[in-house]
Amino acid sequence: MAIGEEGAMGAETELTLGPVLFNWRPETWRDFYFRIADEAPVGTVYVGEVVCSKRAVFFEPLYHEVAERLRSAGKTVVFSTLSEVMLKLDRKTVEAVAGLPDTVTEANDSAALWHLSGRPHHVGPFVNVYNEDTLAVLARRGAVNFCLPGELPLTALAAMGNAAKTLGVSLETQVFGRQPLALSARCYHARAHDRTRDSCLFVCNEDPDGLALETLSGQRFLAINGIQTLSHDYLALVAELPQLAASGVRRFRLSPHTCDMVAVARTYRDLIDRAITAAEALDQLSGLGIAAHFANGFAHRQPGHLWVNGC
Repeated sequence: MAIGEEGAMGAETELTLGPVLFNWRPETWRDFYFRIADEAPVGTVYVGEVVCSKRAVFFEPLYHEVAERLRSAGKTVVFSTLSEVMLKLDRKTVEAVAGLPDTVTEANDSAALWHLSGRPHHVGPFVNVYNEDTLAVLARRGAVNFCLPGELPLTALAAMGNAAKTLGVSLETQVFGRQPLALSARCYHARAHDRTRDSCLFVCNEDPDGLALETLSGQRFLAINGIQTLSHDYLALVAELPQLAASGVRRFRLSPHTCDMVAVARTYRDLIDRAITAAEALDQLSGLGIAAHFANGFAHRQPGHLWVNGC
């Protein structure tokens, strides 16, 4: 299906911005969201610490200011919770985010699901929603939007889309950025610098897009971000957007990085609006100076780091 085919995507298709996964300087983090509020054509913006509760203390004082700036610009703000809960601090962080008044919360761990049961909420990509039965169970507990895990191929989304339509919930999927792959009890960043997780000194802030890892043969393959493993390559679904929309996905998520995310958002908005072709969108993304290849393998039932040309 080509990007220009009638009916492939409509005005109801929304562009969203996921939470910042990396440990940016607080003022950089704040100014990033201020620029998104003023310039980026996104409808929903996710805010919150997803990877490490130790980082959250730097950003929590800025939540209200950032949320108000985004809302005043017409954006919908959703607060995301931690993706791994192991410590008392983690539990308290999740409880605090889930308890924010007059807000919508995205659950990224079952601990958050417990706090949000019975209230309308989103389910993030770190919760393993791989089939229609899981979708139905969580929808009955109050979930209204699901950002599906990135490993799901396009062929699996049609069944999920049919189920979502029956349940009256919306589907979302990441279309740009490094792909979250795994979480660990250990902090890879601390270990790489001969430190422990408790005495890390927040060394992850030295790698604002993640620390690239190489195989023994020198191939850059993965990236690490604290306790998180990410793909080294950047997901870039462009030609796939019409099929995603036809499968019932109504929200396309961009994952923030230090490249020009306003330019990324404008490219995807133009692509959704059929102002540019998929090939033109890929050319624009390639011009951003990203020091990694693009990938879309998971969508095509291939290893996730591969690129399947569909333009």
